[in-house]
Amino acid sequence: MTEFAAPLPILARYAVMVDVGYIYAAAGELLFASSSRRDFRVDAVPLIQVVTKHADEIIRGELLRVYWYDAARDRVPTIDQRVIAQMPWVKLRLGNLNARGQQKGVDAQIRADMEALARHRAITDAVLIAGDEDMVPAVEAAQAFGVRVHLWGIEPPYGTNQAERLVWESDTVDVLDASFLRPYFTKNPVPDQSRSDTGSFPAIGSPTVPSPSQLFGERHSRSQGGQGIPPTQPMSRTGAHAAMPPGGWSPSTTGPMPRLGPDRTRVEEAGEHVAQKWILTRGRDNIRDLLPGPILPPVIDKELLVDAEKELGLSLRPYQEAREWLRDAFWERVHREFGIGTGKSRG
Repeated sequence: MTEFAAPLPILARYAVMVDVGYIYAAAGELLFASSSRRDFRVDAVPLIQVVTKHADEIIRGELLRVYWYDAARDRVPTIDQRVIAQMPWVKLRLGNLNARGQQKGVDAQIRADMEALARHRAITDAVLIAGDEDMVPAVEAAQAFGVRVHLWGIEPPYGTNQAERLVWESDTVDVLDASFLRPYFTKNPVPDQSRSDTGSFPAIGSPTVPSPSQLFGERHSRSQGGQGIPPTQPMSRTGAHAAMPPGGWSPSTTGPMPRLGPDRTRVEEAGEHVAQKWILTRGRDNIRDLLPGPILPPVIDKELLVDAEKELGLSLRPYQEAREWLRDAFWERVHREFGIGTGKSRG
């Protein structure tokens, strides 16, 4: 009689699919009694990492990837979303955020991805962090192709924050409690309403971005009004002190003159102008996500450098000190916008 070997166990392969609007709002209600993102900050990178680790402990298989479903105005990613998009094994999916702050198109993206992964047998299991009943058809479609759906929710402060039918249709249900979420959520301080806003720049809705000369002409007139400029220091075309030759070099020194570094005032103007431009184009809420500083996420720091080099028409890559001037000026403008003290890029 022919003997057949026992079949090998099938290794689970799973995807983690996160409705960010749900997890942020539900966690905000649980921890701070507020579902508005303006009231708290989220450290999203370690949050994604701990969710992934928790999924691995439960499913014990191979992670395909994490799908992070969020929304942004006109689908232009925010600062935090740009950082998340750089993470390995994470796919950022963006719906549209309308004028009322409602996300549109996110549910449809989750349904389409879950059904496609199941149909092509790319996964055996799906971890779904969501609460909307609109997810039920996606769960049913995935299950029809043999995929197990594990629904995770956020501990509700009272009642329930997930549709009852969604809970019924899922294969397993898990709840992330306050102790699991608390390390990654921080309540924003209440803004000081007593501060004067007379020195602020135009509102975000301004149709044009002011030029550096428009922004900083008044600043130069104030700074130079009470201080005489030494006659031995020539003026640059921008009206600031010209960069001086490095120490130890004089006209009598033999050999070519060393390459001059960028002018500090021009670099600082570029840093403040980039900050102002980002406030106008990306929105105050997105720039507020960078506070309190002074360290910028690497991907954002690179964007600051690139934008400043475009303003200056020269490269700052060889000049470490100039890059520090740039960051300090950027933070000075951002801190002035939000009425807080100024930090420095150097520790």
